[in-house]
Amino acid sequence: METIEKFVARLPKTLVLLIVLCLLGNRAHAESFSVTDLKGKTHSLAHYKGKWVIVNFWATWCPPCLEEIPDLIMLHDKRKDVTVLGIAVDYKSSKEIAAFADDNLMTYPVVLGDDATVQQFGSADVLPTTYLYNPQGKLVKKHRGLVTRKYLENLLDSGNRGK
Repeated sequence: METIEKFVARLPKTLVLLIVLCLLGNRAHAESFSVTDLKGKTHSLAHYKGKWVIVNFWATWCPPCLEEIPDLIMLHDKRKDVTVLGIAVDYKSSKEIAAFADDNLMTYPVVLGDDATVQQFGSADVLPTTYLYNPQGKLVKKHRGLVTRKYLENLLDSGNRGK
């Protein structure tokens, strides 16, 4: 039976380098992104340095997603140290999402998500999925399922105490 070290030693160096870059690349995607909202404004993680960033993947047909919206609006509107970006997935048209965002008084930017958008973050295989970035731009939490204002504020406040 061949050891892992011997196996790796036999691999071409370029293949080993490619594997390492792929592994590192997945991490880099989660800690940098650039998306464009319904109004045509581009949002990047670098743009929000110094703020907590909550990125929430949702769909109009998803009951827990709908339940989160008022709490996300409240966080976005009431906390100056937080910004929320909503990424709509599994939708029929941009008109549908724009009308939905307007009907639900969503004050935070809404992005039309597609496969390329999701890949910037890693995955959103469960809805809702929420990513939380600290003010330094580091991904500190990925949460699958419903989040509440209280849950997010606990994370934000515990992160602020760590400063």
